[in-house]
Amino acid sequence: MDYIGELTAWIAANLQGVLLFMTAMICLALIVFININIKLSRMNRRYRKLMQGVEGANLEKLLLTHIEEVRDAVKRVDSLSASCRNLEGITRNCVQKVGIVRFNAFEDTGSDLSFAIALLDAQNNGVVISNIFGRNESRTYAKPIANCQSQYFLTEEEKAALEQAWKK
Repeated sequence: MDYIGELTAWIAANLQGVLLFMTAMICLALIVFININIKLSRMNRRYRKLMQGVEGANLEKLLLTHIEEVRDAVKRVDSLSASCRNLEGITRNCVQKVGIVRFNAFEDTGSDLSFAIALLDAQNNGVVISNIFGRNESRTYAKPIANCQSQYFLTEEEKAALEQAWKK
């Protein structure tokens, strides 16, 4: 049983087929080689683009520096958000709505020198201030406002100023 002799005899009998098979395998290997070279070339271009401008710096150091900068930026954003929430809380109690009505309180005085002004915060709390101007004297009144209502009697001018402020 001479396997090598039989194999040699079979190859000699089918030499054209064996050569054709070997040629196909070499062509397939060439196609795979070209494909690998194309992919390697693309990776090389990406690598060069990634390393552009680094000027020999260690890429790991560069990434760590950027990560630290991002962490600092996140801390600053968190701090600014806390400050913003604090300011929002403060501004809810600040004067945000103003209404003013000028009027002539007495017929013997010229111009609209008397006035009523309403000053309200975001929750419609605040004060209505009235000034009655006369020839010989001037009087000022302040009435507290809670939820657009006053426990004191409001004149028509004060109501108008309050409504003006409330609508803003």
